[in-house]
Amino acid sequence: MAGRIPHSFIDDLLVRVDIVDLVDSYVPLKKAGSSFVARCPFHTEKTPSFAVTRNKQLYHCFGCGAGGNAITFLMDYRHLDFVEAVEDLADFVGVQVPRESGGIPTKKNNSTEIFQLLEQAASFYVEQLRNNVTAKVAVDYFKARGLSGEVAREFQLGYAPDSWDALSKRFDSQKLIDAGLAVAKEGGSSYDRFRGRVIFPIRDRRGRVLGFGGRVLDDTLPKYLNSPETSVFHKGREVYGLYELLSKNAKPGRIVVVEGYMDVIALAQFGLGYSVATLGTATSKEHMELLFRFTTELILCFDGDKAGRKASWRAVEAAFPCLRDGRQVRIMQLPVGADPDTLIREHGLEDFERRISSAQTLSDFFFERLSQGLNLGEMEGRASLVNKAKSYLQKLPNGIFQDLMQSKLSVLTKVEKLDFFQKTTTLKSLGHKQKQADKKLSPVRVVISLLLQNPDFIELFEQKEIEWSMINLAGADLLRQVVEIIAQHPNINQSQLVESFRGQEVEKYINIMMNHDFLISGTGLKEEFSGAIDRLIQQGKDSRFGELYAKQKVKGLSEHEQQEMLSLANPK
Repeated sequence: MAGRIPHSFIDDLLVRVDIVDLVDSYVPLKKAGSSFVARCPFHTEKTPSFAVTRNKQLYHCFGCGAGGNAITFLMDYRHLDFVEAVEDLADFVGVQVPRESGGIPTKKNNSTEIFQLLEQAASFYVEQLRNNVTAKVAVDYFKARGLSGEVAREFQLGYAPDSWDALSKRFDSQKLIDAGLAVAKEGGSSYDRFRGRVIFPIRDRRGRVLGFGGRVLDDTLPKYLNSPETSVFHKGREVYGLYELLSKNAKPGRIVVVEGYMDVIALAQFGLGYSVATLGTATSKEHMELLFRFTTELILCFDGDKAGRKASWRAVEAAFPCLRDGRQVRIMQLPVGADPDTLIREHGLEDFERRISSAQTLSDFFFERLSQGLNLGEMEGRASLVNKAKSYLQKLPNGIFQDLMQSKLSVLTKVEKLDFFQKTTTLKSLGHKQKQADKKLSPVRVVISLLLQNPDFIELFEQKEIEWSMINLAGADLLRQVVEIIAQHPNINQSQLVESFRGQEVEKYINIMMNHDFLISGTGLKEEFSGAIDRLIQQGKDSRFGELYAKQKVKGLSEHEQQEMLSLANPK
């Protein structure tokens, strides 16, 4: 790779961009008071709840909770990763993205050069399929599979000649090796990785070629060969056919996940253009999260053999942590010996889509699978089901689906009260309504929220001369982190402050607190902030006094601890 993007550049980029102009170029905004509003692009709604605020340089939807800065918007709206979003944002304001090597020499063949080489290789393979006289066997293979020239062009299908150096004699050997297109030999030479195979280019959602899959045209093993992991290609993060799918429909109602390249292509050939395939690996959580960026429903459609059934179960296991409310996974069981390719050829599109519509829900598939071999008419069988299901259900995100899955387990096992999801209060509860009767925010959250929204309040905070050793409360570590970031960057704005927490576990809660409305204006905010700090300090003192009191009753206190307890009990 060419090196990391300097954090200073990202800060400068967020200062240069106006998030209102950026969002308005994708979603038309209307002025409403101090903000700009629109119907949210991330969920369906009739009235606008999506607000973009120029003075904060942030967006927030009060309906679905989506929010963040300009980088986050591009990541969510255009389905980009972080680096891609930074590059697009730099293009938007007309600047180049610098890279830093961090003291490590940067390889000459950076990612840009690798992408260029992969694109050239894809064109070479396409040209070979069209014009190489030895490619007749490949053409005949595609014709036998019923593929049209149109679908072959859509997926850029190609042919690798049965030669050891078809690519090696045209391109730099080391670059081919780095791109996964050649295999190094002793002595510094190399040979082509793909030989005598039909070629399937693997493209990312931006249309860039990342690698290739190749299928033999005889009985040679391995039948399928994929590019190895490279600096630009990671099999566990990509799926085949996603670019082609999104080119037809950026927001598909559902996506069908199949096993192979030819499954995706055959389905597209017969009019079903919303399928993807994993790249020779099991369907993972990363695959699920990638696909859920574009749709709310995934259909798992694997081959109707023993391996296909195992793949379905592994995919269901991987799906559990991804199943937030509004997302759905269903399993389309195929007849024994069938696969998506042959099934749609033999029975047609209408029959295939009917099978999709009647696909089994994840909940039914899950409990049916887990109940196999158990006698639920006996206490022991029901207890075993509870024990087997517990670890899976605990992986589900908090929400209605989690509650319904537990309710279904209760019905199946006749256990009225299951408390898998009772948790102690932690910082993660900040995004939810307080369960206390008064529903008041804790002083820690008030201080964090107001400090995030008003970084200049740091002066008032520093005047309080807080002893961090006395603030042993939930959320104190996050508060200290916010304070340190602002203190180290006195002119930081809210967009940059949000960016400081990207990728951290608390990122989404930072966004929630950044957008909390205290319904106070003017000097009232500073008074609320000051009062919250005072309450925070007092809570810390009360907590410390309780610790000392408990210790005194058990084993006594040192002289220093006695003096400390006395001062806490009788403050000046």
